Amino acid sequence: MNLKEALLWPLTLPYGGISHLRARAYRKGILKQRRLDGVVISVGNLTVGGTGKTPMVLWLAEHLTAEGKRVGILTRGYRGKAARKSNGVEAAEKSALTSTSDEVRMLASRMGERAVFGVGADRYACGRELAAQGVDWFILDDGFQHQQLARDADIVLIDATHPFGGGHLLPAGRLREGRSALARADVIVITRSDHAPAVESLIRRDSEAPIFYARTQLDSICSFGSDAPPAPAEPDRAQKLFAFCGIGNPAAFLADLRAWGFSVSGHLFFPDHHRYSRADVDRIRSAADAAGAQGVICTEKDFYNLSGLSWRLKNPLFARISLRIDREDDFWRSILHAIDTRRRASGLPPPKSV
Repeated sequence: MNLKEALLWPLTLPYGGISHLRARAYRKGILKQRRLDGVVISVGNLTVGGTGKTPMVLWLAEHLTAEGKRVGILTRGYRGKAARKSNGVEAAEKSALTSTSDEVRMLASRMGERAVFGVGADRYACGRELAAQGVDWFILDDGFQHQQLARDADIVLIDATHPFGGGHLLPAGRLREGRSALARADVIVITRSDHAPAVESLIRRDSEAPIFYARTQLDSICSFGSDAPPAPAEPDRAQKLFAFCGIGNPAAFLADLRAWGFSVSGHLFFPDHHRYSRADVDRIRSAADAAGAQGVICTEKDFYNLSGLSWRLKNPLFARISLRIDREDDFWRSILHAIDTRRRASGLPPPKSV
């Protein structure tokens, strides 16, 4: 624990106490959850920062739509405001692509018309509007702590490279809840690893949920500029690239680039969801020149935060990724089992579309 964490540690006591009492109140039924007319699958984590939630939401949405289900994605849209019509929700390519949230715009660009989005703090109200349009399968993005909305399955992601945020609750650490909250999880996914027995051992102290592994995989490298939409590119892996990003786990992006065979000559990290200014872009360009880079590369989320300033960068690229889940058939069966178990316990019928 460093000095800053030590000074903030006393504040974790009231934070942890309130968090625990709130979860207990929902568990005992003192605080009532609101239920949508459909199946809700929550994707969340214990920590702030990146664990792979957005790629997991994408994986679920693609899996469900491939089965012919009408899918709605419910998200707060971090730092974003959705462009909405009077009914509050539009098709993905209209509402989500004009949202100022990087994650929503990225998901919408991938899903097109196959999914609709409910963007806003009141996920229940957004879900009601989507249900009126025929949606009956909902993915609740970053939903583990959003207990106001009832769900049929809780998927919790844990980043193997930094599993429990140093072990301290906010604001001293990165934990939103104590590890005991894993008892609420139906399925746990350890990301950025194929085998993490030490992490599994810690999980097993608090949860009996099935554990799966997932890693990011590179789908494509895209070039982009201010005047043209992104296009697939085939950069020379030997050329020097300068990496920059504003994501929850920037070190993982560097590790992935090197694992994919790219030569990284330098990097700059920015806060998660950072919206780049002209000064930021000029700083990136200067640092890339100083590192002798022949181009720059960022994540797909960063592309949406560049605000039309990419023309100031040299040969800009972004990495388009997806999630590769080990034993994905078993993973999906575990989700369906959790849905069936929870609905039976609540006296609800099985989903119509299972």
